[in-house]
Amino acid sequence: MAENVQCDDEFLRSIKALLWGNNAKEDVFKRWAQGFYFSPDEPTALIQAEGGPCAVIAPVQAFILKQLLSESDIATWNSISSDKCYQFLVQASTEILKQAAREKSPKFSIVYMDSKFSDEENEEKKRWSKKMSKIENEEEGGSVRNEENENKSEEVLLVGTNEDYMGIDIDHFHSQLRLFTSNSVEQVVEFLSEMLEMLKDRYGVLLLLYSVIATKGVIECRLEMSDPLEAMIDSTYGYGSQSLINLMLTGRAVSYVWDHDQTIGDLKLRGIDKQNSIGFLALLEHLRYCEVGTFLKCPSNPVWVVASETHLTVLFSTEKRLVSPETPSEQARRVFRKCDPEGNNFIPASLLQDVLAELGLVADTEYVDIMRKKLDSENLGIILRSSFMDEFFPEESQSCPDTFPLYHYNGLQRSNWENKLVYRKGQAVLLECSIKGILESNPMLTVLQTKWPRIEIQWDVGQNPSLN
Repeated sequence: MAENVQCDDEFLRSIKALLWGNNAKEDVFKRWAQGFYFSPDEPTALIQAEGGPCAVIAPVQAFILKQLLSESDIATWNSISSDKCYQFLVQASTEILKQAAREKSPKFSIVYMDSKFSDEENEEKKRWSKKMSKIENEEEGGSVRNEENENKSEEVLLVGTNEDYMGIDIDHFHSQLRLFTSNSVEQVVEFLSEMLEMLKDRYGVLLLLYSVIATKGVIECRLEMSDPLEAMIDSTYGYGSQSLINLMLTGRAVSYVWDHDQTIGDLKLRGIDKQNSIGFLALLEHLRYCEVGTFLKCPSNPVWVVASETHLTVLFSTEKRLVSPETPSEQARRVFRKCDPEGNNFIPASLLQDVLAELGLVADTEYVDIMRKKLDSENLGIILRSSFMDEFFPEESQSCPDTFPLYHYNGLQRSNWENKLVYRKGQAVLLECSIKGILESNPMLTVLQTKWPRIEIQWDVGQNPSLN
């Protein structure tokens, strides 16, 4: 059953407080006010106009790439039509919404804008476009290029960087919001396809974000966040919180990227609960500011959102062998790590039985006592991870290839080589020995080493892609 309703005041207050906090700054809101549109140099790559909305744009791009990798050869991507690219956008948006919805009896809530307001805005756009065309034409001293200039002006307006022609007001925006609800995925796809122009337009990114939160539920988001009073968008710099990033990537607004939940004292710190379809890597992991678990480092598709200190980009590969179901030894390391929250590479000997039981191994008390004495022969009261793995999971064949291609996407045009937003290609090699030296001047290599410690990579045009 589908329904169109006006957003009530309580819903608007709660979603505004969740995203923007008590005092939403107009300049931060303006940076988030952009639509979804693609690069003229890379038909399937989304453009980010200003800093901030990468917390939505990068995950959407990652899900678009997931579709592309499963449906077409990368050699054909440059010939994909604009209409097909926007079909991928609808598919990606739908998948993100499905993750946010309840697994049992899902209900989707799509936030859109009042059509009357949109029509008025489009009319204002046309007037402003003609005005700009006239000015440009007068500057050129003729009318020959009038039509071309008008089309160019309309294209500039479409990309969402055109707040000059009409003021962007956060309260006015919220007053125009409406809600479409449905229990049918097919109706969601149909509705998103019908509102494509709205997704392309100035508030497209925000409308999708609001839809994800409305589908998930504001209360459910706050229950999953480590700090339920924290705003998802930073009021000063405009970047999205980890809870917002995780919501877009996994459908859960948890604040941490490690595997499972961890309990420290009386605090339950919620992490990722299962292998995700899209991965995540973080530059700050090498400084131990965060810990990315195997559920995100080893996704089911070779696509990773990459976090620097200030920006989100996307890494992907055509090599399917980079991802696979979790091996027994990977599962063992993850379960062992769950009992070793501080990363000391050992666990109390008293927890050996729990680890064996969770892994489905023999966990009878008599057997556990024998193994405890064997693995803790000096009676120190601890079990080393290396000893545990050698005993129960000896050398396992490595499925990851020694060489493979990697591609990198950065949605900010200014951060791309010659300001052309294209996918950058690199050829990766896994060396015989680990190269754990941290190079401040090479953040790309540093973040790749958090996933592949032995990696070396050579990028096209001889220059490392920017993570910022």
